[in-house]
Amino acid sequence: MSEEVRINKYLSEAGICSRREADRQVEAGNVTINGRAAVMGDKVCPSDIVMYGNHLVSKEEEMILIAVNKPVGIVCTSEKREKDNIVDYVNYPKRIYPIGRLDKGSHGLILMTNQGELVNKIMRSGNYHEKEYIVRVNREITKEFIENMSKGVYLEQLDVTTRPCQVEKVGKFTFRIVLTQGKNRQIRRMCETFQFRVVDLKRVRIMNILLGNLKEGSYREVTQKEWRELNKQIQNSSSETVKL
Repeated sequence: MSEEVRINKYLSEAGICSRREADRQVEAGNVTINGRAAVMGDKVCPSDIVMYGNHLVSKEEEMILIAVNKPVGIVCTSEKREKDNIVDYVNYPKRIYPIGRLDKGSHGLILMTNQGELVNKIMRSGNYHEKEYIVRVNREITKEFIENMSKGVYLEQLDVTTRPCQVEKVGKFTFRIVLTQGKNRQIRRMCETFQFRVVDLKRVRIMNILLGNLKEGSYREVTQKEWRELNKQIQNSSSETVKL
C-alpha cells in the first residue's frame, strides 16, 4: 500500500472482513488506529498501527479462494457467536470468510476468501454475475410457473421486483434457475408468490466456479484455470461496497 486508504478498505484488503462488515466493526468500537478508536471515514497510511480487537492488522499478500459444499444447517457468517458459523465449520488454517450468503436451510456452493475486494466484485448485484441453483418444490411444476418466474417477480415483503432470469424445468418437481442478484431468500420468496414451497435448494455454480462432485461438507482450492477465468469476468466489475 503506497498511499492512504479508508479504514474499511484497509481491513478488507487485510482479509479481516468485507467493507460493509468493517464499517460495522468500526461503529462498534472494535478497531483502533495508533491506539485511538477508529471512526467511519478514517484513512490509514503504511506507518499506522491498526488493531482489530487484540489482533494486529497487516495487509494479506497471499490470495486464498476456496469452494465449499455447505451442508444444510451451517450459517454463512464469520460471527463467532453463531455456533454453526461456516468459518469454524470449515476450519481452514488461515483467516478467511464467506463471499455472500447461502440460507441456513439451503446447501451447495459457497466461496470463501481472504480478499475483501474480491467479495465486493463478485457480490455487487450491479455487476450481474451469475449464480445457478437446482430447486425442488412441493407441487408439480407448470409451464405457467416457469414463465412467471422467468419474467421477474414482485416480492411484496421486500417491495422489489426481481430481474428477469433463466428458469428451466428439469423434473416433475425440479427446476434450474440462474440469478444475477441475491435478494434475501429470493428464490423461496419467488416460489411462494405462486403458492409453491421450496423443499430443497442447492447452489451448483457461482460465475465459472462449479460445485461439481465436491463432497458435502468438504472444500477445495480453486484451480489456476478457474482463477484466470474468474479474473477475466471481474476485471471490469465495480468493487464499491456491497449494498445487500
